Parts: sequence; C-alpha cells; structure tokens
Amino acid sequence: MFNQQALFNEQQNFQGDKGYQGGKNITTPYKKKKKQELSEEQKTENKILSSQRIFVEHLIRIVKIFQIASQRFRLNSDVYNEIILTVCGLVRLRIGTLIL
Repeated sequence: MFNQQALFNEQQNFQGDKGYQGGKNITTPYKKKKKQELSEEQKTENKILSSQRIFVEHLIRIVKIFQIASQRFRLNSDVYNEIILTVCGLVRLRIGTLIL
C-alpha cells in the first residue's frame, strides 16, 4: 500500500480518527482504556478534534453514496482515477447546490 504521507513535508501535521493511532505526526482522539474513564480535559480535546473533522467525515459519506467509490473496484485499474475524479466532481457540484 502506498503511503500518502511520504508526499508531504515531514513537519506536516495530520488529524485522524482512532484508526490512525500511532502514526507519525497524526493527532488522534483519546481512547478509553479498559475499566477507566477519560478525564474531562481528554473529553474536551476529543470534542474539539471531532468538531474540526466533521466536515471531512460528511464529505466522505457523500462520496460513499456513489457505490463505485465505497465498494471493491472490479474494473480495469487504469480507469479508477478517472472514475474517482468524476465522483469527486459530482460531489463538488452537489455541495455547491447545497450551499447556495
């Protein structure tokens, strides 16, 4: 699997969900340990992080409405980029109509 972070500057910081814990330069939410609760400070930081990421999560949801972007791609891999760019263009068009 290709590491997209290799394309960015080493000083670049990222925000991710719990699936990215342990990654380099990635800010992730705190995870509750077994039989322990999160402190109020940790809960507040998790809320701030999730409020910053919510826009991206909504965009991912809109892209996944198109089944070809959410399921295994079974066609020739050469056309994959064209199809994903078309889907993203349709999503941008949809967002433009929602905002206006």
